Amino acid sequence: MVSADANLASDIFEENNKKEPTRDGFGRGIVEAGKNDSRVVVLCADVKESTRAEEFEKVFPERFIEMGVAEQNMATVAAGMAAAGEIPFIASYAAFSPGRNYEQIRTTIALNQMPVKICGMHAGVSVGPDGATHQMLEDISMMRVLPNMTVINPGDSEEARKAVIEAAKTNGPVYIRFGRAATPVFTTVETPFSIGKALTLWESPAPKVAILSTGSLSHTALLVAENLLKNGVESIVLHIPTIKPLDEKMVLDAAVLAGRVVTIEEHQIAGGFGSAISEFLSTAHPVPVLRLGINDEFGQSGTPDELLAHYGLDALHIENAIKDFLADRIR
Repeated sequence: MVSADANLASDIFEENNKKEPTRDGFGRGIVEAGKNDSRVVVLCADVKESTRAEEFEKVFPERFIEMGVAEQNMATVAAGMAAAGEIPFIASYAAFSPGRNYEQIRTTIALNQMPVKICGMHAGVSVGPDGATHQMLEDISMMRVLPNMTVINPGDSEEARKAVIEAAKTNGPVYIRFGRAATPVFTTVETPFSIGKALTLWESPAPKVAILSTGSLSHTALLVAENLLKNGVESIVLHIPTIKPLDEKMVLDAAVLAGRVVTIEEHQIAGGFGSAISEFLSTAHPVPVLRLGINDEFGQSGTPDELLAHYGLDALHIENAIKDFLADRIR
């Protein structure tokens, strides 16, 4: 038995489930946002094809600015445009924005609460063959520590589309994380999305563990929950696309119900999504927390599936880690 929200599982488990990069959702969402509000503009750092910013340029060429390989300049120009009343979206690889232009984001955007939307593409190890230099694994920790900054990590391309549209309506700066690899689309047009809200994907009647995930690994978390149930282990799965502000009520309810929490992220364990959950629960309701992610390592070249397995972020490794956690073999 699962909750009403967990009926999403019936679509996720279909063999021919659609796969698409979350960056494709940015391409569609930014065009919609541009149609909804003439103040929306896009600045790009010479990667309009791979970020999908070119979709906006095709429809609104007069509101698209190619900045060249100049992420620091892009951030400051966007802050100035925001001060003049525009709603700028800046697009580059996350390794370079916020990786290269962090000081400009901090000082000209976050400090001044400018409504600039920072779109970090190709995040996580699933970037694949591009290797460590382009596999940004530190962006969540960098951005969530900034005052005034909202941080969103969509689960699939449809949710990414909605996140872009909602970000355009949000006062203040927003960071949205996007991936390169094609991943399962496990939400629909009708699936609710609101900044600051989590989504229950799975809830058994007597869960022994709460699995909290962000980004595309939430699909993997649901597959893990199905496999655990086959072995008699009941769970609850929360997909948490907004890391800041955190949906504290749903996190707290899940922790109270299950008594143990596992977090999953395609990011460094230090300072990321799992840290945000642990920081909140340490004062609200202390419970054992197992954080799964990249453990103080850089990425490397390989296929997305190979890399996720290498770092213990495929379904089999996550399932085994949870079993060990429940058996007190991980402390």
